[in-house]
Amino acid sequence: MSFKASHVVPVDRRTAWTWHTRPGALTRLTPPFWPMTPIKQATHLANGTTVLGLPAGLKWIARHDLSGYVRGYQFTDVCVNAPLKSLANWRHTHEFFDHPDGCLIKDTVHTRLPKMALTSAFAYRQHQLIQDLSALHRFAALRKETSENPDEPLCIALSGSHGLVGRALKAQLETLGHKVIALVRSNPEEDQRTWDPEHPAANLLEGCDALIHLAGEPIFGRFNDSHKQALRDSRVGPTKELATLVAHTPGCDTMICASAVGFYGSSRGEEKLSETSEPGEGFLAQLCQDWEDACQPARDAGKRVVNVRTGVVMSGAGGMLPVLKALFSTGLGGAFAGQNPWMSWISHDDLGDIYIRALLDPRIEGPVNAAAPNPVTNADMTADLGRLLHRPTWFPIPTIGPKLLLGKEGAQELALADQRVLPTVLQEAGHTFRYPIIGSCLAHELGNESLWSPGEVATLGG
Repeated sequence: MSFKASHVVPVDRRTAWTWHTRPGALTRLTPPFWPMTPIKQATHLANGTTVLGLPAGLKWIARHDLSGYVRGYQFTDVCVNAPLKSLANWRHTHEFFDHPDGCLIKDTVHTRLPKMALTSAFAYRQHQLIQDLSALHRFAALRKETSENPDEPLCIALSGSHGLVGRALKAQLETLGHKVIALVRSNPEEDQRTWDPEHPAANLLEGCDALIHLAGEPIFGRFNDSHKQALRDSRVGPTKELATLVAHTPGCDTMICASAVGFYGSSRGEEKLSETSEPGEGFLAQLCQDWEDACQPARDAGKRVVNVRTGVVMSGAGGMLPVLKALFSTGLGGAFAGQNPWMSWISHDDLGDIYIRALLDPRIEGPVNAAAPNPVTNADMTADLGRLLHRPTWFPIPTIGPKLLLGKEGAQELALADQRVLPTVLQEAGHTFRYPIIGSCLAHELGNESLWSPGEVATLGG
């Protein structure tokens, strides 16, 4: 079978080609709803090797074919490992052409895989590439406006690089041309440094322009004493240690630290919450306050500190969305019985853009709400997801379910939290959201987008 797709991206051919040569491109273009995990990206598009992980320990190994390589215009990858080589018979040719509106990219795949599976994957790739290149254009313009050396790549230290958010953010930073040094607990590889959260080395951040700190025990879980202590121990102390390092590291002038909309408490109802709203009550609210306060040593030293208060992250690769998809696919999806709380959500890609905006824009400082400009009620989100998956949503979910899973406190703080958080700081800064409406976000993350037609032209800003 031969599968073909083409679309025009809003940058010139050289920029589009260069983006594909950078580390991180494979991660950025791998659909979250496909059972593939990037392991290794080819170091060269002429003759390198790409490896992706599959279920049951299998691997997809694709070798770039030198005979199908024309620098700046074309590269080709072929699946070479048994038994997938025989089963898939895969050969993918990527072509780049000059176009009056940017760069025309053509994908031609010869394979035995069904067209239906390829259509959703390539639609995702098209939309993802257009959005990433549009973001690249916006960030380049921002750096020209705010930096004395806009073309000089930054060096960023990143904790939590193996997490859901960290993997995507690292890849995006790399496709923008920046250098990322991952802070890892053990066995550091190239461009990684060993990080002891309780006793970090004095030179850990040497040579880095900024620190992005994402690491911490996953919040989702039953709120017993041990889990709550682990949440606190993995955030407050390590953050204070890193903030002290930022304070004493010359040249490392920016610290961007994760936080959460749990700062506002779990029962705010119809109140519209901005960054200046008062903190709420409860375990998460206090944890977030202490977490943000732990950055004080960097602030006291005159360093710029940004606390990213993150809403519910919508990603097809992990978190809440795959669980909801599985539940709805069985016909058991529905709104909470007797309750209709507000949910402050953010798309996976918009969250990455927010971290990068905070990194590059020296005018942003202090708390920033990483939430879409259109929060939704539980009933509205349920209806959108049901329409997208073509499944009924009449089955009400009793609130006893989350309470059994998370405990009474955990259910109230997480699953049943009622928060209407608005990204006021970002909106006042003129920030562009890729997915301001939850329906388009869900379609992207779950593989329900349409292929671009050859005549369609993407515009900057998505």
